[in-house]
Amino acid sequence: MTGDLAITSLRGGAIDAIRATDLDRKTKLAQESATRWFARRVSLRSPLDAALPERPGRPDKPVLTPPTQVEKRSLHTLKGRIALLHAIAHIELNAVDLALDIVARFASEQVPNSFFDGWMQVAFEEAKHFRMVRARLNDLGADYGDLPAHDGLWQAAHSTRHDLTARLAVVPLILEARGLDVTPSLQAKMRETGDLESADVLDVIYNDEKGHVAVGAKWFRFLCAREKRDPAKAFQELVRANFRGPLKPPFNDLARAEAGLTPSFYRSLASISHA
Repeated sequence: MTGDLAITSLRGGAIDAIRATDLDRKTKLAQESATRWFARRVSLRSPLDAALPERPGRPDKPVLTPPTQVEKRSLHTLKGRIALLHAIAHIELNAVDLALDIVARFASEQVPNSFFDGWMQVAFEEAKHFRMVRARLNDLGADYGDLPAHDGLWQAAHSTRHDLTARLAVVPLILEARGLDVTPSLQAKMRETGDLESADVLDVIYNDEKGHVAVGAKWFRFLCAREKRDPAKAFQELVRANFRGPLKPPFNDLARAEAGLTPSFYRSLASISHA
């Protein structure tokens, strides 16, 4: 499985995974780069690393459309459950590339190696999530790529490509934290419809995502401490500068707090946007 993966360094493996258009290869490269890095069998960077692409590699499908054009369907129908799982697969695939991009793009930052440990753990788990959701789609007679998907996640990350603190504010502390808010109700709805297998997949994702938000919060606080900035204030400033749209309640305050994201960070942003 891994013999054909010539990984030059952690950054090189991450870049090759981002560039890969074959999704099996992308997830294998992500996980194998993580495994070799955890064992300290690769260096952080190498002169042989490929260039970081503007956009991640993707197969021809799904067709990417604006978020407003992605159709909403009831979870009480098979089509609706497939549509939800397809949307989740798309989010998880973007999350693989976003975790890898943090590692590759910021490989020259003055941060401890444990920073890269954390993000490669995230990349490894997001690859696992994508495979799990895709396998569940296959069980239901569908596949990733069958439906259109939106491009908002990558665009949000692209806007923070020059500022690691802003990237951490937007990706883990807004986009991933949103998953903590919405996933429990989706799990409950899947169970109501009798689709316990899909609910179990969402359960794995939900528990792992708490850890992903925690990685983001830990390193956001680390960078703020180094710059002598108040984390909650810095978060609010960075969100206003780099994120379009409001932060929408309801918030899963308990899960967010467990991950180190307390209401002082996000409550004022939500109340301003609803004024």
